[in-house]
Amino acid sequence: MTLKQEALMARRRTEIRNPDCTRIIAKFFLPGDEHRVRGIIQRVLALSEDEVQAMLDQVMKEFSHRHRRFRHILEKHFHAVTSLVPVPDTLSEARKLLLGAYFTNEYSVQCAGLFNPSIVPHPDQSGMKADSLRFIMSFRSIGEGHISSLEFRSGILDEDSEIIHESISPFLEMPDVVFPQDVDRSLLIARLSEEGLSQSVQEQLQKKLPKRCRKDELVQLAKSLSLPEEEKNGLSEKLVKVADWFLQNNYEIRFDPETQLSERVIYPISPNECKGLEDARFVYFQEDDDSVTYYATYTGYNGYTIQPKLLETKDFVTFKVTTMAGPAVTNKTMALFPRRIGGKYAMLSRQDGESMHIMFSDNLYVWQESEVIRTPSSPWELIQIGTGSPPIETEEGWLVVNHGVGPMRKYCIGVELLDLEDPRRVIRHLEEPILSPNEKEREGYVPNVVYTCGALIHGGELIIPYAMSDWASGIASIPVKPLLDQLVEPR
Repeated sequence: MTLKQEALMARRRTEIRNPDCTRIIAKFFLPGDEHRVRGIIQRVLALSEDEVQAMLDQVMKEFSHRHRRFRHILEKHFHAVTSLVPVPDTLSEARKLLLGAYFTNEYSVQCAGLFNPSIVPHPDQSGMKADSLRFIMSFRSIGEGHISSLEFRSGILDEDSEIIHESISPFLEMPDVVFPQDVDRSLLIARLSEEGLSQSVQEQLQKKLPKRCRKDELVQLAKSLSLPEEEKNGLSEKLVKVADWFLQNNYEIRFDPETQLSERVIYPISPNECKGLEDARFVYFQEDDDSVTYYATYTGYNGYTIQPKLLETKDFVTFKVTTMAGPAVTNKTMALFPRRIGGKYAMLSRQDGESMHIMFSDNLYVWQESEVIRTPSSPWELIQIGTGSPPIETEEGWLVVNHGVGPMRKYCIGVELLDLEDPRRVIRHLEEPILSPNEKEREGYVPNVVYTCGALIHGGELIIPYAMSDWASGIASIPVKPLLDQLVEPR
């Protein structure tokens, strides 16, 4: 049901985050195929020790002050090509570091944009005054090649809901990466189902496969199924192919715990997100036993197709990344509810490119079906609607900050309220947006857009960090009580 009343408008705060070209990482650089790499290595090995030292001194002078652990980075990148270096153990430390420098390049992670922010309470609330809250904001950072990375900032909302930004380190750090050795059974079967595997074979796999499967076990397991021999061979190939896909695209990362939050950047790691981690929507998720995990749905993009993924952490130091599966995870704007509903995980999404869907699952990583809960209805959103923030629990219902697209592909931010017990039921949504792009905000990489990936309530205010035309980010707020009054009072 829609509600037509006097339009409520969010108040823009003065804080604006603009992209900063000095936010750089030193990443591994591979300039060509193995033949070319070997040629570069041979040319460096041909240098005299004096030439090596002179060149290394120049590199250290020009670049070491720009990275917190520069020697460690060079050592790491040398070890990445060690298998192509003849007798690497005989090399001087200077030559090893210089070789590492030849396979390193700087990359500005946000030279082309800093936008689509999300916000959650910080896991560390120690030292906070009464009625104050420390928070974490995530941002989609865009660099050369329009590649999206994920960055973080922290700050404090005081008792008056004013924002105190915490210091930003001049450095950025990339994490260590660990790829799994086995695959989750439910993910494997769900992916095979998407590729047309029959229900009867899925049921056999469900009984035969262990909860986590190693790739080398799959061929033998396939042979043990009740199938014609030629089908077993084909199934073995499919199992191995799908297992490989998950093993390459799921991973865990760990940052040095001594790094500041603002130093941590998640640059694309796996093949199905090689062009970007897009639009992370973080949620503070509380289980029935009161344990807390931070989850973020995001879109992995490889330059051709998208893949919904889930990131999870408890401390923003160690993260687990899982590629989700199932027919209901095929589009964007997925946002997890902050707790189970009726014993199940619940998620908002957009499956058809234009409508708001909801889905439920026993498995956080596999989503089988969804249903439409709202279609575009107001003039400002007739092209499409989608989730902005993950749902926020209030006494009146689930408050959802959304977005809508209207004439001239203009994106605006709106609000709706879902029933607390049955969020498939939309109580009301505001007929008018609470935030539309103004003259300053409308200019950017994608003009005429305001967009958010998160919000929270503090001190009676709904705090909404938002993006401006895929370029910069700001913060808006709106009092919660008049907002809910409009959403719940009868027409």
